[in-house]
Amino acid sequence: MATPEFIVSLRQKIGHDMLWLPGVSIVVVDEAGRILLGRRADNGRWAVVSGIPEPGEQPAVAIRRECLEETGVDVEVLALTDVTAGEPFAFPNGDNCVFMDINFVGRARPGTAARAHVADDESTHVGWFEPDALPEPLLSSTLGRIEAALAWLADPSAGARFHPAP
Repeated sequence: MATPEFIVSLRQKIGHDMLWLPGVSIVVVDEAGRILLGRRADNGRWAVVSGIPEPGEQPAVAIRRECLEETGVDVEVLALTDVTAGEPFAFPNGDNCVFMDINFVGRARPGTAARAHVADDESTHVGWFEPDALPEPLLSSTLGRIEAALAWLADPSAGARFHPAP
């Protein structure tokens, strides 16, 4: 994902020190039940749409914006499906961070699924895939996000999946 300007500004002050950052992602399904994935330009792995909210931006608004910017697909955000803390990691430039991942499920708005395309430099390919025929290689977090979204679609009364302390 492209680095938002507010993070670039923070990095000028703190260098490569660990940052705790919000991240949003969405599992988008179309009328046929296929899932929208993009092949990331940074690591070549397939993943659901994701991004970082701008300061003060609501998470659901942020992921709708990210989906439109990255794929050209306008999405109706249906529900929060999963909240997880990622593992600490370092980017190739040495920046360290941990993401609080806020994951949603949504449906492509009528007429927009066919418009799916690479809409920015964050992906090299975008496509719709059957849940039982996902492309490889997948980003490690992708399957869990898809499982949580499909579980919610099968039974919305189950609510979001949270990860209690051990």
